[in-house]
Amino acid sequence: MPMQGLQNLDRRWIFLLMAIAVAVPILFGLQFPESPSQLARDVFNEIEQLEEGDNVLMAWDYDPSTEGELGPMAIAFARHCCEKKVNMFFITLLPVGPQMIEKAITEVIQADFPDLVYGQDYVNLGYKSGYEGVIKVIVTDLKGLYTTDARGTNIDQIPMCKPISSVQEMDLIVNVSGSYPGTKEWVQYAVTPHQGEIRMVAGCTGVQAPLLYPYIPGQLKGLLGAIKGAAEYEALVVSEYLGNDPDQLYLEAKRRMGPQLVAHLLMIGLIIAGNVIYFRQRRMPSPQQN
Repeated sequence: MPMQGLQNLDRRWIFLLMAIAVAVPILFGLQFPESPSQLARDVFNEIEQLEEGDNVLMAWDYDPSTEGELGPMAIAFARHCCEKKVNMFFITLLPVGPQMIEKAITEVIQADFPDLVYGQDYVNLGYKSGYEGVIKVIVTDLKGLYTTDARGTNIDQIPMCKPISSVQEMDLIVNVSGSYPGTKEWVQYAVTPHQGEIRMVAGCTGVQAPLLYPYIPGQLKGLLGAIKGAAEYEALVVSEYLGNDPDQLYLEAKRRMGPQLVAHLLMIGLIIAGNVIYFRQRRMPSPQQN
């Protein structure tokens, strides 16, 4: 019986189906349209309302272990802020975070906006150890901890840094969070004590997102959850600024959503099949009844 065959199906066939579900979208470049959620629209609108010359703290608190989820949204954040011509202050609380900052600077700012000048339009303040302790200091005294940028240049010699004394003078915090410390710590030690003065949007991994939803819309004005949130926000940025033929760099979240969508559909199908088999078995007479 087909029912008996499904019941006794070797799990290796399921593993093979999952491998195919992931491989086919990658090999054939399958992409699906994205319909942005309200959370993604809130993030987009918060950045969209910035004016030229506003100061934005770009807190890149993620590393290569979470780049798969967070890399595309960081790229989209950087592109959007470049389009708005704001002053970007890059920092990170993770030891490997500087690599992620350099990726955004190299692939977005230097590649697509060569007219932007380091020290006038953007600056890389680099990594400082101390976890949330760093946030507690710079929220009131930025230069008390950051005396130089990542290149070793005295911060008082960098034009865009001269008028900035604390995070409270930033018009927006854009945080990309992959672990501890991340969005939760920025909310607790920067936004909450100065709520109404400091505004913040963030993107985070899928496992972090449920822990951050209670902060919306009070401390967090918008939140992107994992690659799905990145794809939705990416779609908004592409639609507004990049037209019908954007660089593939700005479609990376959409590309990564393909395998995830097909794999999820397969999982849903297997769950439904398993439940159908279970309930049909319950209705079948037992051998003793025969």
